[in-house]
This record gives sequence, structure tokens and C-alpha cells, in this order.
Amino acid sequence: MPSRIENPALFICDIQEKFRGAIWEFPKVISTTQKMVKAAKILNIPIYTTTQNASRLGATVAEISSLFPDSHKTEIDKTAFSMMVPQLTQSLLSQSQADPSSTAAAPHKPVNVIIVGIETHICVTQTALDLLSMGHKVYVLADGVSSCNAGERPIALQRLAREGATVTTSESLLFELVGDAGSANFKAISGLVKETKEETKGAVETFCKL
Repeated sequence: MPSRIENPALFICDIQEKFRGAIWEFPKVISTTQKMVKAAKILNIPIYTTTQNASRLGATVAEISSLFPDSHKTEIDKTAFSMMVPQLTQSLLSQSQADPSSTAAAPHKPVNVIIVGIETHICVTQTALDLLSMGHKVYVLADGVSSCNAGERPIALQRLAREGATVTTSESLLFELVGDAGSANFKAISGLVKETKEETKGAVETFCKL
């Protein structure tokens, strides 16, 4: 059985140095993102990264950027809150056209975009809404997004779910990406899940309380 999520992409939204002391439970956002970057490398998933006004707010934190594959392109700096600035919009269009299942009748294959980053109620929300309006599928990882004020998260995630985004967790998503224990990537992803189980437990218990 193939992956349940076709043509995926990982979006890393504005996880920058200057936010380190401002974002609620920032280290947990970093740990979930690290896991997703490692998974993206195993599964050959494109990674798209943005920064918000990097000259003032700094680059993507080193704990994440040091894990990027050699093929990762330079992160896109922006002033808009949404990640869907022209450069990234064009990159995603290229990915949708390059999907093997695209046809002459349907030349654009929607991308399944997985989002981690900050802030949940601003940049993550606006990015997700723009992606949905473009016809893409959106997965927001509840254990991989945060805001300065903790109370903003549940309101934003509830809104995004109503708007059509799938709000899920990193571990659930990883096994959807694999789809089958017989997959060639199952052992590596299962090993990553085991390797990060304590970090995952901490992030889920903090971010995903009912």
C-alpha cells in the first residue's frame, strides 16, 4: 500500500533566533521540526523555509538549519505574514506540475503541504488559508506550531479545521506518509519515531491537551 499522502511538501514557517525567548514552548516547536526535517530527508520530501524580516529577526535557528539536506534552497525572506509570496508560490506550482500523476487534462496536481512554525494565529494561519484557496491540501501539526500567547493556538487551530485544513500530530502524519509497514521507508521512519519518543511525548502533552 503506498503513502496515504501524495505529493507532500514540508513548510517551515519563521522559526527564527529572535523568537527564541518570545514564543510559548519554543524548544518543542524546534524538536518537532527537527523530526520532520529528518523524516523529509528519508522520504525525499521537498522542504520550503521562510523567515520574517531576517535582518531584524535573524535566520532560521541553527538546530533546524544544520539538518537541511544539501539540496535545500536558500530560505525565502519575506515581510508578508503568509509564506505564499511569489517565489514560494512559483516553487509550489513547479512541484505540482512535476508530479508523475499530473496529466494533460489535469496538469496541476495539488500539493499536500505540512506546516510547522510560528505564529499559529498569524503566519501559519494566513499561509494555510492561502494554500487552501489555491486548491492544495494542508496539514497543520499541532505539536509543531506555537504563538507568543498560548491561548491563541487553540482558537487558530479550530478555525483552520473549520476552513478545511487537517489538524494532526507529527507521529500520526509520519505513519500516513509511510502508509504500510511493508514500505521500504518504514524501518527508518519507525526508528526516527522511537529516537524522538520523549520529545514527541513532551510536545503532545503540552500542545495537544483537550
